[in-house]
Amino acid sequence: SKSLRNIAAGKDPLEGQRHCCSIAQLHDHCSLGYPDLDELQKNPQPLIFDIEVLKVEAPGSYQQDPWAMTDEEKLQAVPLIHKEGNELYRQGRVQEAAAKYYDAIACLKNLQMKEQPGSPDWIELDQKITPLLLNYCQCKLQCEEYYEVLDHCSSILNKYEDNVKAYFKRGKAHAAVWNVAEAQADFAKVLALDPSLRPVVSKELRSLEARLREKDAEDKVRFKGMFSQ
Repeated sequence: SKSLRNIAAGKDPLEGQRHCCSIAQLHDHCSLGYPDLDELQKNPQPLIFDIEVLKVEAPGSYQQDPWAMTDEEKLQAVPLIHKEGNELYRQGRVQEAAAKYYDAIACLKNLQMKEQPGSPDWIELDQKITPLLLNYCQCKLQCEEYYEVLDHCSSILNKYEDNVKAYFKRGKAHAAVWNVAEAQADFAKVLALDPSLRPVVSKELRSLEARLREKDAEDKVRFKGMFSQ
């Protein structure tokens, strides 16, 4: 209660707090910190809670959160969540699709933590995680969250050096944040692994070059104005 009140007042939620139960707080300070709570302790009375219904789901449509599932339920849920993410992505609901991919990854990561790293079962789970993580990265590209894409794609490539999609997505993210040499290196790796992607890679490189020319022109105008003053 004190944390929520501090947050509402724009204060640090931990301000003036130590971890203890209300009885210990009363014993040490003879108060809970708020007169209305002190009064409630002295004269207990029924509490009335107002509950707002946010949505009504049809019978059988409720989907458990990953933390509440058994291991078997997690394995069964992943393909369904993956499919839902793909459908949301096709509809242009990118943020919602990313959340679905994240849930599917969380299910598999939870299972993977119970396996010995590098064991056959661990590797099998990791290979299921990788395409989901690439889909998640595609969503993050569209949301312009480029550094998250760089981190995830690099983690994939540290394990799977021949993953073309990871190189391509990382190259796009590098290009977006002006890491020109890194973007060019990733796109070159894409071509080395899959020459059939040359038209797509050439388009990305042309786009990068055009952006660089625009940036150079803008910088010249900006610097010219600075030195002319």
